[in-house]
Amino acid sequence: MGTAIRGGTLRIARPPASRAETLDPASGLSAYEYLGALYNRITRIGWDGSVIPDLAEKWDSSPDAKRWRFTLRSGVTFHDGHVLTAEDAVYSLRRILDPDVASPQAGVFEPLIDPAAITAPDAQTLQIDLLSPNAEFPSLLAAYQCYIIKADSGEAVASNGIGTGPFRLTSFKAAGQGEVVAYPEHFAGPPVLDRIQFFSISDQQARTNALLGGQVDLLSQTNLDFVTARVVNASSKTTIARVKNGQWYTIPMLTSNDPFDTARLRQAMKVAYDPMSMLNTAIQGTGTPGLDNPVPPEDPYWVETELKRGPDQAQKILKDLGKSNFTMELYTSAYDAILTPMALAYRGTVARAGIDIAVTTSSADSYFTDIWMQKPMMSTYWFTGRPIDQLLNQIFRSGSSYNETAWADKRFDQLLDSARAETNDERRRGIYQDAQQYIVENSGSITPFFADRLVGISKSVVNYRERGFEFDYLAIGLDSES
Repeated sequence: MGTAIRGGTLRIARPPASRAETLDPASGLSAYEYLGALYNRITRIGWDGSVIPDLAEKWDSSPDAKRWRFTLRSGVTFHDGHVLTAEDAVYSLRRILDPDVASPQAGVFEPLIDPAAITAPDAQTLQIDLLSPNAEFPSLLAAYQCYIIKADSGEAVASNGIGTGPFRLTSFKAAGQGEVVAYPEHFAGPPVLDRIQFFSISDQQARTNALLGGQVDLLSQTNLDFVTARVVNASSKTTIARVKNGQWYTIPMLTSNDPFDTARLRQAMKVAYDPMSMLNTAIQGTGTPGLDNPVPPEDPYWVETELKRGPDQAQKILKDLGKSNFTMELYTSAYDAILTPMALAYRGTVARAGIDIAVTTSSADSYFTDIWMQKPMMSTYWFTGRPIDQLLNQIFRSGSSYNETAWADKRFDQLLDSARAETNDERRRGIYQDAQQYIVENSGSITPFFADRLVGISKSVVNYRERGFEFDYLAIGLDSES
């Protein structure tokens, strides 16, 4: 491990989200790696998965879990010297609900919150009166779209990045280079590093070569394939950080259009594949079978679910639907190293059921604007670590902007509402487990596996921890012996 020294520059290579990416945390095109460096939220998810304080010191709710009050830390300052008050939090959260902002988090909040019910009784108190009870509400404020910005700074923050985080912005170019430097007045103390430099490199192999050649220290949003990981691990100057089940890989089917508007056809596409074969073929066993449940096994609400699988089962469904010898195009890209191996493994395993999959590789730099949520069947991934309420409402609730399958099911939405309203922990867990089973049986989401995230880093990097795209920005540093 080594001992981190004060100072130094960490160089991060990252794939650009798009040429429209922004530092606005509420946006759907955020430059993710910058956010945790520049901003803080009301709450955050701790490394053990629990909800812990960030800008809020503490919180409580009414007995029915409809009124929530958060006491903010005193003396917190933004990078321009502005002192944080509850009005900044009110502005930030109301802005997420503004239709003109089109925040992905709006779909999670809209069933719960009237913007007018987000108020500041005093400078250190944020009060939110919900439309319906939600015992899990503090976890929703830990979403990355919920970083707090200064009141009335919505238009400027996209480029100036002024927040309360451990680093402040010195430069940023969409899909290009950028830099942040330590903010010594951060309420938790200054970070170990002096600065972080970000380099946008579209091609994964080019990012890896930059790491091996010593031009960068860390590969962000790059889950290395097994062969490349072995090369990185064999180098004298680089190594692999392994995050157990760090990424959820999925093959979404658009349920809003033919042919996947039929639930039975979606089931056939799920039962046709062999989970262990896909796990071993696509990622050499470095993960866990998903069995079409998007909730990872580490989640305290996870429940084991399963469909009756096999090519015979899939063939029977397809024959009943008059779709024997079904053909479909499955889109993928090199944006992530596992997407194409997953698509090819899926094609191979479902062929036994008479399903003919044509795998089409699309450009990495436009995949998430031109293909994702546009084509009937595609490959994608998500970082794990989302609280279950956030995960299920943001990606599966009817009408959510991140609902990548366009699945709209009133019964499922009612399960989510019931779980939110239930203040008894065990009964709420049971409802969330029913929701998982319902997703497995009815949704348009195929989840073949969760993959261990294989992150390439320099051996000079110490105290590296991540959840999703978020690093431990305060603790990460460079080795005193490097």
